[in-house]
Amino acid sequence: MVSDGTTTSIALIKEDMKVSSKTPAETMIEMREMVMPNHTNSHGTVFGGTVMSWIDIAAAMVAARHCSRPVVTAHIDDIDFLAPIKMGYHVLIQASMNYVGKTSMIVGVKVTSENPQTGESRQTTKAYLTFVALDDLGRPIEVPALTPESDEEVRRFENAKKRVQMKKDVRSTLRKKV
Repeated sequence: MVSDGTTTSIALIKEDMKVSSKTPAETMIEMREMVMPNHTNSHGTVFGGTVMSWIDIAAAMVAARHCSRPVVTAHIDDIDFLAPIKMGYHVLIQASMNYVGKTSMIVGVKVTSENPQTGESRQTTKAYLTFVALDDLGRPIEVPALTPESDEEVRRFENAKKRVQMKKDVRSTLRKKV
């Protein structure tokens, strides 16, 4: 068989499309930060935008680990700021894959702050972000399936699946003419 540029390109695309399945445990990450003066507002608490940046970075790492491809943030579905984080506190950002579509992935992120003097910790933020994997030309590409194993992973998967359907329903309703 003679290989020309087209045949080679098709073979590379087919190779890229080979997907397997991964578990949330295989790609979850934890990041830690310390709130410094440049992270804080006039109230001595961290800027919401700084927390959002940390969340986006952690979620992007999970998505990239899941698909082994470059990824882009497509949507931030939900972000809840539950409590302020004070200057000097330590911050734990935990991110894990909750759901996977054909080319998109939903990552859940939980942010916890810890007072380093007392050891007291509390959840301060939670968010859900959607990422899309990209091929070498910057186009969406199929991603590996997700195989939740624990009861908690199954619960997060089912909840994310419901959020995906609700988002589709809302978009459909908004597109209808009144």
